[in-house]
Amino acid sequence: MVEPRVTAIIIVYNGDRYLAEAIDSVVAQSFPDWELIIADDGSSDRGLEIARDYADRHPTRIRSIAHPDRANHGMSATRNLGIAAARAPLIGFLDCDDIWLPHKLAEQVALLDRHPDAQMIYGRTLIWHSWRTGQAADDFFYDLGTAPDRIVVPPGLLTILLENRSQTPTTCNALMRSTFLRDLGGFESRFRGMFEDQVFFAKALLEAPAYISSRNWAHYRQHKESFSAKSAGSGGDARAHLAFLLWFAGYVVRRAPAQLNVLAQIARLGAQTCWAMIKPRRPSWLRAR
Repeated sequence: MVEPRVTAIIIVYNGDRYLAEAIDSVVAQSFPDWELIIADDGSSDRGLEIARDYADRHPTRIRSIAHPDRANHGMSATRNLGIAAARAPLIGFLDCDDIWLPHKLAEQVALLDRHPDAQMIYGRTLIWHSWRTGQAADDFFYDLGTAPDRIVVPPGLLTILLENRSQTPTTCNALMRSTFLRDLGGFESRFRGMFEDQVFFAKALLEAPAYISSRNWAHYRQHKESFSAKSAGSGGDARAHLAFLLWFAGYVVRRAPAQLNVLAQIARLGAQTCWAMIKPRRPSWLRAR
């Protein structure tokens, strides 16, 4: 079998309501040279059944896989499961409730071919409310944080990301070279919950020249059952942020110790986060008068 140029990986956990639409958005790509891996994370709904049905109908292009113990291991571990099974030199990701636009792979592959130094590419992601409300005015884009349609060398995008001056790249928008992705060690399965994606993209942007585009290639569906919505309402933002910063500081020391400016930035942000956590509990004699 000829190896495809792109592996698309859809992770699914109890997402049977949206899964078929996500799969169809891959099948509808104008770029023909792809394979799709649907990685199940211990679903208890019809998600695995839907995935296997598509795999039966497209046996040369679509595969359905799951963790050996059929348990729930989290998004990062499930993406890594898909990475291990991928055969293509380029890898893209899609959560089961998001969709790719038909021109995504054609345009992204062409740009990566044109810019061989870029290890990943991403653009503007539509924050998609109108699927539910029917009002296009409810949709919007986050700020990329930098001038688009160019390669940005590290750590330029990382410093912007750490300062929260740009969107965290959405996994449904990015396309990456598989050799680079595997060299990074994939996603960090120890992080389950808030900052899961930030951990991965911080790792990537520490080292990867990335092509940033003004184009929109994906719709990021917003609904109350989504992981991002549940995380936003769970509290613990400061603690999760501090855990991310502490872990990333250790990672930078091990992986790129010469990046002293990044380490200084992490230290400053960590101090600010600690202060934000203890400030409400200061004794009255320490409060500003």
